Amino acid sequence: MDDATLSAETQAGSRAPSLGDGRYEESTPPEFAGEAPRKSKRRQTAHLKLVPQDKPLREKLQARAAEVAAKLDKSRPLTKDEMEALARRTLEEANQSEGYTGWMMVVLATEFWKDQVAAVPPSRRLFLLPHCLKHAEGCPADYDEFGLECKKCGACSIADFRSLAEEMGYKVLVAEGSPIVLKIIVSGYVDAIVGVACLNVLEKAIDKILLAGIPCMAVPLLSSDCRNTSVDDDWVMRMIKIQAAANAPQTRTYVHLLRAASNMFKPDQLARISPRQRSGDDPIAATETIAYDFLAKGGKYSRPFITLAVYDALTGGKGTGGDGALHVEQFSDSVRRAAMSIETFHKASLVHDDIEDNDPFRYGEETIHKKYGTPTAINVGDYLIGMGYRLVSREAKTLGPDVVSDILDWLADAHLRLSEGQGAELLWRDSLDKRLKPLDALKIYALKTAPAFEAALYTGARLAGPAEKYIEPIKQFARNLGVAFQILNDLNDWEGDDFNKLAAGGDVLGGRPTVLWALALEALPSAAQEELLALSQTGGALNGSATSRLSRVSELYNQAGVFEKAHRLIDKHRERAEKIADEIEPEELRALLYYLIDSVLDHSSPEPQVLTSIQ
Repeated sequence: MDDATLSAETQAGSRAPSLGDGRYEESTPPEFAGEAPRKSKRRQTAHLKLVPQDKPLREKLQARAAEVAAKLDKSRPLTKDEMEALARRTLEEANQSEGYTGWMMVVLATEFWKDQVAAVPPSRRLFLLPHCLKHAEGCPADYDEFGLECKKCGACSIADFRSLAEEMGYKVLVAEGSPIVLKIIVSGYVDAIVGVACLNVLEKAIDKILLAGIPCMAVPLLSSDCRNTSVDDDWVMRMIKIQAAANAPQTRTYVHLLRAASNMFKPDQLARISPRQRSGDDPIAATETIAYDFLAKGGKYSRPFITLAVYDALTGGKGTGGDGALHVEQFSDSVRRAAMSIETFHKASLVHDDIEDNDPFRYGEETIHKKYGTPTAINVGDYLIGMGYRLVSREAKTLGPDVVSDILDWLADAHLRLSEGQGAELLWRDSLDKRLKPLDALKIYALKTAPAFEAALYTGARLAGPAEKYIEPIKQFARNLGVAFQILNDLNDWEGDDFNKLAAGGDVLGGRPTVLWALALEALPSAAQEELLALSQTGGALNGSATSRLSRVSELYNQAGVFEKAHRLIDKHRERAEKIADEIEPEELRALLYYLIDSVLDHSSPEPQVLTSIQ
């Protein structure tokens, strides 16, 4: 990616097409027989979330969806584009409005997965219910850490659904849209999900749950109102009672690999795969203890997942099949240690990054330097770096010296480039001149974020065998995925992050360089530029409280069209990543790259609004 290309990307372009432009029908083969080249862009879906209000029509369309789904190849999950094209075609054949597209996608997905959900014992299913089915006035239920603790008073249908599900052995959660759902799946407590939710929530479920190949059924609420809504009770009851079908199909799923990546960091597995060097009574063991606790603390473990999934894809892809759990269990500890090393480097960078940015929270808890002090935190980060190299270097006898040497070289190179990117960010942060060009911001992103993806991808490929032909595609794919991911983080920063740092607008308050800041300076008139630069300086009369500063910065960003331009940049880098994936062989690796694009670069949320408060 040269400087001219980077610069050109920051210029205003045409608006990304909406779901209604017909593009997906043209790019997706009618039979959905294979992975088609991708042409995904950001979606505008508000006009496609109507629910048929006539129950006979809902039943007619549901029956038609069952007929269509019965003819589909169930060996792999449908992409969201394919699901949408199928929904549109089904509605068109029924002479119904495109406004029902979102609803029809949910119905089709439910029919697609029905037999596989039925094959999962009820004791291994999770039943999700939304808060909004309860009566808003007079509901006696309280909330606990997992959601609504229903009192089964009989005033709404929640109690009826819940009682039936619990009698059958389901695990039940009344917590619509809770981020704990995927964590429950990955942790291994359940193998399928059935639920009730509005279309807004179900749209995100398709992104987060179905993409991973997790069997899932849902009944949409009859409206998206958040108070006293309703649902087809008989449809929900049928879904809860669904019984196992003979010869249920097996769809490719990443859940076994996701679980393998997560399970490595559970205390018992972490101690087995990477035994501690010190006993608990040894006073020197303090650093090791903090480091191991932080490794097991939280996060999505997406980088070790990438390594394991690439390794699996290049050794036959059996980890995503029907016997995937058994196959993944047979991965050698040497492979697991190499995947684990990617996470230790990532966690070390988080410890050091939190110090450099003086962030107070990580994974919903105090950061290491806030809890133990900066010197100890620096030392813990250094320990994690050493641990990462040791996890790989000691496997030469098992993996072979050439494999270990190649992986260590890539890890070292990634480490150097990450430090260069972080150093450039720190120099800008501490400079009095806060001017920044979009090109320079994107260069920092390419250095800060892409190397971790690159190292994870290459490590998996090299563990599987010679990887020369994948070197250039991996570099280009990781660069585009990493840059788009960092821009998406910039946008998410304006909405806050309950799971991680807990504060909205942290990049502006922390003085970190972002492409949003650079785009605003590029587009605003001179007077507005000067005002924005003044707002970056703390303590001045112009600045006022942090809340008022952020509110004004947000107004200037909106004036400059920054959020829309950032979305277009994400689209551009996504398209480039997809183009690289289109050419990758084997098919198992290509499918994985598509999954990474779709799951890492989910940005279907609305554009950030003017902030009025800070947590």
